[in-house]
Amino acid sequence: MAAAPCSIAPSSKVKSTPPRATNLSVQHVVFGDVLFKTWYPSYYPEELVGRDLDRLYKSCHARGSIPPGQLIYSKKEHAIYEVDGEEHQLFCQNLSLFAKLFLDNKSVFFDVASFNFYLLVQNVPTEPRVKPQPQIIGFFSKEKMSWDNNNLACILVFPPWQRKGLGKILMGLSYELSKLEGCIGGPEKPLSELGRIGYLKFWQARVASAILGLKNRSTLGVEEIADACWMLPEDVITTLKEMDVLGTKKKKNDGSVVLNKARVREWLAESKVDLIAPVDEDGFAEDCLIDGDT
Repeated sequence: MAAAPCSIAPSSKVKSTPPRATNLSVQHVVFGDVLFKTWYPSYYPEELVGRDLDRLYKSCHARGSIPPGQLIYSKKEHAIYEVDGEEHQLFCQNLSLFAKLFLDNKSVFFDVASFNFYLLVQNVPTEPRVKPQPQIIGFFSKEKMSWDNNNLACILVFPPWQRKGLGKILMGLSYELSKLEGCIGGPEKPLSELGRIGYLKFWQARVASAILGLKNRSTLGVEEIADACWMLPEDVITTLKEMDVLGTKKKKNDGSVVLNKARVREWLAESKVDLIAPVDEDGFAEDCLIDGDT
């Protein structure tokens, strides 16, 4: 069963957080050593948290605990663990219930067996010359089998770590997984408004990098760009329109679109988007075949 469309955590340039709901059963979360407010009600049993709990302590996600699952990526201070929802059912159910405190539209909490969860972990140095302690700071979920080739169902960077550009690491990993599987995909739709903002910024950098990397070419097919980015053609078209870099000439007979590369460079200078890929293939574990080879 597919997860319902869910909100995406605000990106680094979103100025405000969503207004808090008035029917909150949990007011605050103590996450490791960080205290922060919740945004939406979740479906914790009343006999567990009551009707109006001031602070929910999440010790299972506390700093220093070793995340479950398999380490698949590690680069500098960040790592990503893949967790099977069937093997670690209770953990993933708790994670989903916790995420609902910050996501307006999320409906999958208990039927987690058909999903994999990808935990974004930050290795936090506590003291000089002391081994950094792992802290889970976000995640995304992905259906094990998606008939729509969705490479991401739900994504969230926890509030204290939002607006730091960390969401694009999770987005980038979802596309690397598509590449590994040899299947072009994209996030589950429809996207929320915050989700659309976050993905457009991510797609724009991805598409611009691909276009500028193809030298001495003024026309490119949408399918060609999609293949280079491992993106769905409709997402490429949406991105090109949003960037306003299409030429004034009509499409070629072969379906290629006329691109104004000068306009792409102008857009890049104006937007100041970083074209450095958020996920480095060198950071993957040896048994993760990023090039799709078997």
